[in-house]
Amino acid sequence: MQKKTPNIYYFIDKYNIEELTNLEKNIDLIFRNYEQNPKPEIIKLIKKFCKSDNRNFYISNNIKLAIKLGLNGVYIPSFNKKINFVSKYSLPKKFEILGSAHNISEINIKKLQGCSKIFLSPLFKTSKSKSFLSIAKFNFITLSQRSNFIALGGINEKNYKKLKMTKIIGFAGINWIKKNGLSELRPFLKI
Repeated sequence: MQKKTPNIYYFIDKYNIEELTNLEKNIDLIFRNYEQNPKPEIIKLIKKFCKSDNRNFYISNNIKLAIKLGLNGVYIPSFNKKINFVSKYSLPKKFEILGSAHNISEINIKKLQGCSKIFLSPLFKTSKSKSFLSIAKFNFITLSQRSNFIALGGINEKNYKKLKMTKIIGFAGINWIKKNGLSELRPFLKI
């Protein structure tokens, strides 16, 4: 049986065509910039790029703009705990809701928000967080839940093979993907 290529997500906070051009074609993009409101013109440029490469494009925490611009969906960060965040909108067909969580309580909130995939983080040690889940705790959490999980946090060339020990459908990142576009590791990314 051939193993399925995982869903791979890359977080961006600006439009940089050189950076985006270096990415493998099956890496989906999530625009996330909490310091400034996204400019529709920039989001349209990224959408056009994604459409030409046949990749999905999501925007963080702005469902209204995602629907208005016809994006593939929205990403709801862990700090957004509004249960009715999505319910007041009429969603287009195939519109996907992604969410982020750090623990079981937040996973339950993401389920109530209608998330089809949940980014659970941080899996490995990162510079942004003093604590991380580790493979054992990550598996304990994911195996007790009925959700599709995406691994996030600290994934790099030294530990990515450990992803095979988890029940995930994909992974996400920033630094590692930015560094090499995953092109060097593509043959080994079967989960």
